[in-house]
Amino acid sequence: MTLDPHARLIVETLTAVFPDLGGTVTDAAEARAILARAPQLPVLIELPSVTDRTVPGADAAHEIPVRVYRPTADQYAATPAIVFFHGGGFSICTIELYDNFCRDLARSTAATVISVDYRLAPETPYPGGLHDAYTVTSWVADHAADLAVDPDRLAVAGDSAGGNFAAVVALMARDRAERGYPSPKIAFQLLVYPSVDFADAVESVTEFPSRTENAEGYFLTARHMEWFDAQYLQGADRRDPYLSPLRAPDHRGLPPACVVTAEHDPLRDEGDAYAARLAAAGVPVVHLPVEGMFHGFLNMPHPTADRVRAEVFATVRAALSR
Repeated sequence: MTLDPHARLIVETLTAVFPDLGGTVTDAAEARAILARAPQLPVLIELPSVTDRTVPGADAAHEIPVRVYRPTADQYAATPAIVFFHGGGFSICTIELYDNFCRDLARSTAATVISVDYRLAPETPYPGGLHDAYTVTSWVADHAADLAVDPDRLAVAGDSAGGNFAAVVALMARDRAERGYPSPKIAFQLLVYPSVDFADAVESVTEFPSRTENAEGYFLTARHMEWFDAQYLQGADRRDPYLSPLRAPDHRGLPPACVVTAEHDPLRDEGDAYAARLAAAGVPVVHLPVEGMFHGFLNMPHPTADRVRAEVFATVRAALSR
């Protein structure tokens, strides 16, 4: 199935305003500046409360900015909580670019959404941003009463690089709990076209044909991915399970999941593989492979995106209502 004309127009528009990563643009700061100059959508969804604050970093040397989206005006009603990690290859994008998505997520799931402005690579390579993601998740669980959220209905969510963080935070929380350390109790994970394997180039082409099939022409390109990897990895072991959660030796005991993948996405096959790996380990999984779509589609104005977004949000809401 190919992209329909509307989807093709969106891809062309995104490509026109997106930095030419690994080509004419090699510096992360320049890439961020280009994105900052791109047209931004106005606020489309009003909520009773949207506030910015900071969370102490794990090493106490820095503060982690977060944006808290509250779906109800009742400041005492305990809602579910979703800690959200934005995409952007671990090195670009901000919570601002995901503002409307998080507003929609909060409204549609009746959950308080905490969007994390984690530190970016290359200034902070692996595992810095991941530590921020885990720190905020733990902080939300520990401060549930102050936030008026239910710590037993805590989810993690993210797309692309953020999907990696959501998967790994769930893995870290499970591992720490099994070792007897305090850890957040995560009830659900939403992984939207997640990056879950940093295998070397030869191995990834063999295991994941989508990286070759969709290497060009669908917004996220192979060159983009190579550039993102260079920013984030900086010598890290590509098979580290907290970098490549698909490579974890055991996926049993992880929280139920919803995994969204797109047909014309280089990351399609590894996302499909992760959904299958979770299911094989006995983890309840809703896997939504979406035909005719591209990496990043869920945030876009397209009928298929609208339909899938509604299905995803309904799945999350049901999971957190139990």
